[in-house]
Amino acid sequence: MMKIIFSCLLLLSLSTVEAQENLRVKKTEFLFQEGAFFAQCHASTIEEAADGTMLASWFAGSHEGSNDVVVWGATLVNGRWTDPVVWADGKQADGTQQPCWNPVLFRSPAHNTLYLYYKVGPNPRAWWGMVKTSDDNGKTWSKAKALPKGILGPIKNKPIALADGTVLAPSSVELSEDRWVAHVERSEDGQKSWETFPIDHASALNVIQPSIVQHPDGRLQVLCRSKEGVVATAWSTDAGKSWSALAKTDLINPNSGTDAIRVGDHFLIVYNPALPGKDWWEGRAKLRLATSTDGLHWTDVLSLEDQDKGEFSYPTIMQDSKGDVHIVYTYDRKNIKHVVLGE
Repeated sequence: MMKIIFSCLLLLSLSTVEAQENLRVKKTEFLFQEGAFFAQCHASTIEEAADGTMLASWFAGSHEGSNDVVVWGATLVNGRWTDPVVWADGKQADGTQQPCWNPVLFRSPAHNTLYLYYKVGPNPRAWWGMVKTSDDNGKTWSKAKALPKGILGPIKNKPIALADGTVLAPSSVELSEDRWVAHVERSEDGQKSWETFPIDHASALNVIQPSIVQHPDGRLQVLCRSKEGVVATAWSTDAGKSWSALAKTDLINPNSGTDAIRVGDHFLIVYNPALPGKDWWEGRAKLRLATSTDGLHWTDVLSLEDQDKGEFSYPTIMQDSKGDVHIVYTYDRKNIKHVVLGE
């Protein structure tokens, strides 16, 4: 387990963080040759296969929401990422094609099977959930299968596996342009069937794309993107079956995706430190890593991007079996950037 001491860290640039004794950037890289495979890309995810292989996936095509947008993937082999290939598409039985969205790679630590969850449909208000699996560490993928009606799968961030094998997928629904609500999809039978549990749908806060973290005392916490300029949170003491009222953390949010994990007794979140602008893409030119001991009060420890314009967004963060922390995120819709932190 990686031991990271955060209390002495200031907000750091990638060049200076390497000087810190307990936290350094081991690697920064892009996943593919820009412009060689598609015009735009977004919404990356990363996971470790049972044999230690790292895999990444994202959606890409001419433009988000276009019918040619499919799910691409790549594998880290001998320290280099393979050229990306298409892992899933939105082809329909009648020969038409719908755009793909938000792939999420997931493997429960107790099992070898890799899951690739993704969405297909014309827009986030009308999409549906799909899944593929791999039993050979991502070399091949099964035929695509639609999730049950009403189940969307993890909407952006990774599911979490509890000690008893229960899997919780953080999900949400964009009911309209003006109303968003979050929920958890819960499986007790190895991701074969799912049951949905709402997260404070009576709240005035509009939230989507939760991350789920578990505290040392067993409590579960979600951290959500919101329209209201904050990262919002709620709590569960019954393994995700019921949730407290949504509340605000002290992190601002420009209506952009975040992701969070627990590392030891601390929590890490990657987020854009800005308030909402006039348009949905505003506030995504800076990207930071913050840490917390209680999930409510956060301290910035690393600046991943600090630019005046551009989009650096939709991060995924995870810790591998060796203790290294991996972060992938959209780099101006032209590439996917991969950052590795470790001792």
